[in-house]
Amino acid sequence: MKSENPSFTPPQDANVRKGIQPVICYPPDSLDQPDLKGLSDLRQKAKKSAETTALPRDAACIDVPAGAFFRIVSVDGAQVGDLNLWNKHDLTERFYSGKTRALHGTHLSTGDQMWSSFPTMRPMATIVEDTLDWYGFDEFGGAVHDVIGTRCDPYTGRLLSGNDYHHCCHSNLTRALASHCELPLHEAEMYVHDVLNVFMCTGFTRDTGQYFMKASPVRPGDYLEFHAEIDLVVGISACPGGDCSSEHSSDAASCYPLLIEVYDPGEDVRAAHQQPKVSSYDRTHGKADDSKV
Repeated sequence: MKSENPSFTPPQDANVRKGIQPVICYPPDSLDQPDLKGLSDLRQKAKKSAETTALPRDAACIDVPAGAFFRIVSVDGAQVGDLNLWNKHDLTERFYSGKTRALHGTHLSTGDQMWSSFPTMRPMATIVEDTLDWYGFDEFGGAVHDVIGTRCDPYTGRLLSGNDYHHCCHSNLTRALASHCELPLHEAEMYVHDVLNVFMCTGFTRDTGQYFMKASPVRPGDYLEFHAEIDLVVGISACPGGDCSSEHSSDAASCYPLLIEVYDPGEDVRAAHQQPKVSSYDRTHGKADDSKV
């Protein structure tokens, strides 16, 4: 973090330099906007076709076909979850939280899309409903559904505490993906990645710029719903931090399950869905094709 006692004296024009207006790095104006009204109409025709439950301090995965909808639901008590998405047919194409953050901001809500990793870089899912959209940003700069944090993991836990904790979100998702896809544990772990922190209320402190968490406003019945743009494996971990009001990666917090529900609008509707194309970048990276030299 930034030092409270800088080693160097500010220059005479320090205030001028600080006063320069910021510029948005990645203006999203040129992005194709999702047809939320059309998706809402399709959703009205969809019927629940599958579900799975992530137990407290555990995770679960489920397949969601392109064109269907899936919903992450709070049940029993206030609980946050770490969400991973993968291309069902190629696990190396997975949710890219950093680029999603660059395009849509630190916290996601209705109309935002979850983008995949390079080299495909395309929308994997679109958020179509968010029962916590009323929260906005609070007086501390906190908001829900962040793409800031990574995921609680045993490696950072070992680094900071010297102890091993096996029911953090990284480990939960690793076990769940290994079981769902019938992979060795060590192979599944290589596909687990940074997450969308569903229902988690987070921000940055204004004095030190540190990542903070606070009690989630989520209550039983709240949900975040998505439209699957490609065939997905969806994984959710019911974080060991519960509502993340005090700590995570421990057995101290009260934790509750999270439910994933899949809603199918029908085979004909799914067949008509046009999946986003992968990035058209030619992947030459500035190096001339030897055959053309």
